Amino acid sequence: MTTPDPSREPEPTKPAGTATTPYKDRVYRSPAGVVGGVLVLAIVAWLGIDAVVVGEGRTPWLALAVMLFLGPVVFAYTLRPAVFVNDDRLRIRNPLRLIVLPWGQVASLRSGFSNEVVDASGTTYQLWALPVSVRARSKAARQDARAARAAARADARGGQGGSGGGRGGAVGGGAVGAADLGAGAALAAGGPRRAEADRAMDELREMHERRQGESGTQGEVTVRWAYEIIAPAVAGAVLLGVLWGLG
Repeated sequence: MTTPDPSREPEPTKPAGTATTPYKDRVYRSPAGVVGGVLVLAIVAWLGIDAVVVGEGRTPWLALAVMLFLGPVVFAYTLRPAVFVNDDRLRIRNPLRLIVLPWGQVASLRSGFSNEVVDASGTTYQLWALPVSVRARSKAARQDARAARAAARADARGGQGGSGGGRGGAVGGGAVGAADLGAGAALAAGGPRRAEADRAMDELREMHERRQGESGTQGEVTVRWAYEIIAPAVAGAVLLGVLWGLG
């Protein structure tokens, strides 16, 4: 399930004349990805260090090569992805790239099999930190269906309670109908339920619509490769290949 970072705070309203004042970004991550990455890294470190300490011959070197290769790769695809948002720009930290898009350069934000942003030139960038979950969408749809059934039952019971001839029937039916009606109204108050990633995309679209025409949101799209991830992973892969080739 993908949720906005729980530690994020609402952005304060910018006072007049302070357009250049920096404000804390909203951060979106995948909690499942973070938890999974921590567990995988812990297992790799545990097995690798054990092989280095107690291994013999080339085993310690193989273990070091595997850790040097797997560590950056696992980190890149689980812990690194994030989306940072403020009033001026959208910053996407994907496994191997960092993309900065001023809101004026964002053409659209779309959701399908993956969540993506398209810039003014037509280039598409995937939002790795906001993976699409069919399971989460199905769960939200089931909750909406249950809420609709609860509201329908509440309406039916309320009508029966109001037309009952006896005191007991009126009191009992009215009480049950009122309770179900309140539950249905509470469930429906926030509108149709949405998966966490879909709600995050709704927030990004709202921000885009509100800020794309502002003067402070113009500029160029910048893309930077994450060489701090690529370099050690390539070094580990080369070392692993050499050791494997030596037999």
